[in-house]
Amino acid sequence: AGEEACASGEPALLSGESVNPRVRDAEYAVRGPILLRALEMEADLAAGRGNYPFKQIVKCNIGNPQALGQRPITFSRQVLSLVLNPALLDDASVVAAFPSDAVARARRYLAAVGSAGAYSESQGVTLVREEVAAFIEDRDGVRASKDNIFLTAGASQAVQQLLTILIRSQDDAVLVPIPQYPLYSSLTTLLGGHMAGYLMGEANGWELDLPELRAALDRARAAGKSVRALVVINPGNPTGSTLSEESMLELIEFCEKEKLVLLADEVYQTNIYRGDRPFISFRRALHTAGILNEDGTMARPFQLASFHSVSKGVVGECGLRGGYGEYLGFPRGVRDQIYKLASIGLCSNVPGQLSVGLMVNPPQSGDPSFARYQSERSAVFDSLRRRANKLEAALNSVPGVKCNPIEGAMYAFPQIDLPAKFVAESKAAGEQPDQRYALRLLESTGLVAVPGSGFGQREGTYHVRTTFLPPEELMDEVLERFRDFHTAFVEEYAN
Repeated sequence: AGEEACASGEPALLSGESVNPRVRDAEYAVRGPILLRALEMEADLAAGRGNYPFKQIVKCNIGNPQALGQRPITFSRQVLSLVLNPALLDDASVVAAFPSDAVARARRYLAAVGSAGAYSESQGVTLVREEVAAFIEDRDGVRASKDNIFLTAGASQAVQQLLTILIRSQDDAVLVPIPQYPLYSSLTTLLGGHMAGYLMGEANGWELDLPELRAALDRARAAGKSVRALVVINPGNPTGSTLSEESMLELIEFCEKEKLVLLADEVYQTNIYRGDRPFISFRRALHTAGILNEDGTMARPFQLASFHSVSKGVVGECGLRGGYGEYLGFPRGVRDQIYKLASIGLCSNVPGQLSVGLMVNPPQSGDPSFARYQSERSAVFDSLRRRANKLEAALNSVPGVKCNPIEGAMYAFPQIDLPAKFVAESKAAGEQPDQRYALRLLESTGLVAVPGSGFGQREGTYHVRTTFLPPEELMDEVLERFRDFHTAFVEEYAN
């Protein structure tokens, strides 16, 4: 067989040229070439090599809170410690050292899973799915069912499962907001589909631009594409914006009229910093629109998939890989296919599933751990809000930089007015101007940001995405590094 493969001109072993071209074409900017260069520089600094004008790389490229110093919630780690080391529960002195509600929760989870090292049901631990359903019902005031919930390895796996079912060929398209989180573009490429981007309204605080959405749909259909779904990210990644309820209802009306599945990425629902615009789930908006009844049944045909994760919020447990998808209005035949995809991977990791339960069902008033939980939660949230406000103000104080209000999530997506000469030089070299800018920023300051071209942006505009996750005591230095760099950069090209 090896000789036949060589004779036919096909290599017998994998090479960079013979891999699946869809994999080669898929791009994920958040961990792209800028980060790879940052890792090289970080290794140089650790080894005492190089002559860099800074002593530390600061990774502002990804929403990875604990990597930048955010502490985990104590109650969650106490419960997980006991579940992962069940023999501790046999030692009275150890049990006495833990709050009684943490011990009770650990025993409850162990009774449900047997061992955290055993496979769970492919759909996820029933007890945790019941906790998720109770959380959703309390949040929205509309009944939820554990049968519609699938526990996954972060929200990303849930998105991947549904897109795998939705995209049948290159003729299938998904409407995705621009700018977007590159999970959606990379998965659409990987699955062989077509991403139809619809521009959000930057001039209007990244609010929905309904004519742009309609134009994107019309373009895709004119190209012969079957548009099957619409993605919305709220709060926004990379924009840090939040949608008004009016825009949400317009999106629901649009999907109902055009018979599109609505994918609601709501992983930042806890990260809302505007007091006058609390989080409203698309599930709740569906009830307001008269489509979802209070008992959880559908008044009219509509399909909504909602996603949440333990990686964001105030929990920030990115490494535990816990998340879920809730599927409303999908017939049993579709849910069976989602179950099949989950079964192929047997189950998502059990500690991650339990972390979802701990996120949606934290200590309640009167519980021994409640005061500490509330204190830790408030400290994280208040710090994030202060950093968001500080970053927004600092960016807008730099000439040539404009940042819309940071209303939620963990990011800013400022527009950078790049000098025309720099843009021309970059294009002549075959480089994206904003990627070249981000590389210059990294090599001059040690700050890792992601070029806007990795998320999509209106033609002729340039952006970078940055988190506001560096510790508060480091934020002033980070902002000073950026301000000094950009000022010198502009002066260089002015001369």
